[in-house]
Amino acid sequence: MKRILLALAAVVAFSFVAVAQPRAVGLRAGNYGVDVSYENYAGEFDFLEFELGLDDAFNTNAFHFDGVYNIMIAQPDWSAYGQWGIYAGPGASVAVWTNEKDENLVYAGLLGNVGLEYIFDFPLQFSLSLRPRLMFGDGKVRRNGLLTLGLGVRYMF
Repeated sequence: MKRILLALAAVVAFSFVAVAQPRAVGLRAGNYGVDVSYENYAGEFDFLEFELGLDDAFNTNAFHFDGVYNIMIAQPDWSAYGQWGIYAGPGASVAVWTNEKDENLVYAGLLGNVGLEYIFDFPLQFSLSLRPRLMFGDGKVRRNGLLTLGLGVRYMF
């Protein structure tokens, strides 16, 4: 368990120093739990998104790590101030749950992401996204979060 957390922390730390592109850090909360979120732009429009969070905000025995490559689909000119963006992309997820027998179960899976974001004229970003995921592990398939909506608030730097 500690090795998994250490490896995830190393991936996130490396992504902070790997590229001198615009970045954002903040929170993403939804009907599944709360995540610490980090974004790093890969090119002019596309961006990588990494999140470490609890599957249930009140249950510390279930957490996940998501990585998503988001492709900017459109940037409509809906307002004179700020910038809108519509994006989508594929990703992967690793999750650890503790069952009733106090055993840690590790699941890995695929996810998709579709979202709408607004970046203010000052360094603040709001986003609303739908992120369905399909997880495999322990001889089972978990369709947790097929309708997971999330609201993100991030500081851009």
